[in-house]
Amino acid sequence: MPDKPAVVLLSGGLDSTTVLAVARAQGFACHAVSFDYGQRHRAELAAAARVAKALGAVEHRIMTIDSSGMTGSALTDLTIDVPESPAAGIPVTYVPARNTVFLALALGWAEVLDAEAIFLGVNAVDYSGYPDCRPEFIQAFQGVVDVATRRTVEGGALQLESPLIDLTKADIIRLGIGLGVDYALTVSCYQADETGRACGRCDSCRLRREGFAAAGVPDPTRYF
Repeated sequence: MPDKPAVVLLSGGLDSTTVLAVARAQGFACHAVSFDYGQRHRAELAAAARVAKALGAVEHRIMTIDSSGMTGSALTDLTIDVPESPAAGIPVTYVPARNTVFLALALGWAEVLDAEAIFLGVNAVDYSGYPDCRPEFIQAFQGVVDVATRRTVEGGALQLESPLIDLTKADIIRLGIGLGVDYALTVSCYQADETGRACGRCDSCRLRREGFAAAGVPDPTRYF
């Protein structure tokens, strides 16, 4: 068994699943964490559990977040429609401060585990325009990590790893296929039904479908 603990943020989608496979391939003992924040696409939590088991995570934990103060997003407010066509600017599917909150909780668990790394699947190429998926955000949060934890203050290192940050969706899919990822286990759709079937129309579905096409890999997504 590997002896390097790492926390891996695992949504159950394509990107985070690939990141879990990358962390495992690098020899980390992967402690996967997912977040129940009242998202409408809750099928992703079941997908995350499947993925964690299939990719040999040491454990998989689901943390519950009260996101009542993080309003105005189509992912948490059922009165706001999920857009089905690209729009300029930051889309309504952006959840305010979501990755900041996720990383803060992951950082706490990483301290408990004395982990060497936190892996997350943010991507700045084929992404939906979210401000907390950019390299600037990762660099800024790394600065927080460097001054805010026992491990780093006492001379150790705790690194934020975002290995997909500069990859296209097609690149990510090819990487995952090479690492043995079964993307049929994953759910990316913003409005997936309770069984995990995808709408095929939202921004996440569009990016996923285009990625498989560009990678020359059959799309295993189940659509309704």
